Amino acid sequence: MKKSILENNKSYSFSDYFKLPCLTRDIVAEFGYQFRFEKIELPKKNIAHLNLEKLRATFYKKLPHISLNSEASKREFFISPLLLELLDYIEIDIEVEYPIYVNDQLKGNIDYLIHSSEEFIVIEAKNAEIDKGFTQLAVELIAMDHYLEDDKRGLLYGAVTMGD
Repeated sequence: MKKSILENNKSYSFSDYFKLPCLTRDIVAEFGYQFRFEKIELPKKNIAHLNLEKLRATFYKKLPHISLNSEASKREFFISPLLLELLDYIEIDIEVEYPIYVNDQLKGNIDYLIHSSEEFIVIEAKNAEIDKGFTQLAVELIAMDHYLEDDKRGLLYGAVTMGD
């Protein structure tokens, strides 16, 4: 039997998994899940009338005047404006810093939880270490899978953002 990489009787928050020096596949295996890297086709909605050019121009004009040296500042100035813009085009609800508690090893705050009548999307905002960001996201998705046990609307998606 393989030795557990998680300490018994230790409490772990989502951000603790980001700090662990372990592979994503090994961490998710601790919870009985598998990690695979593969290309998938995501659902698409035709929003041809979406005008991202104005948002892009605003970013390029104003962002040089804003210090983006933390995860929080990148969330506030990169991700939030995009999500606000999406609300004009699709019917979603956005939860910011959404608290989840499944057990002492699956708990913490999810940066953004986006949900519609059919799907849930979890977004984790990270500075630069995308591999560790995916590890944290994977654990957040596992927690959401347990948390939503009675509310299976459809698939659960996740994304890691980087401000670099």
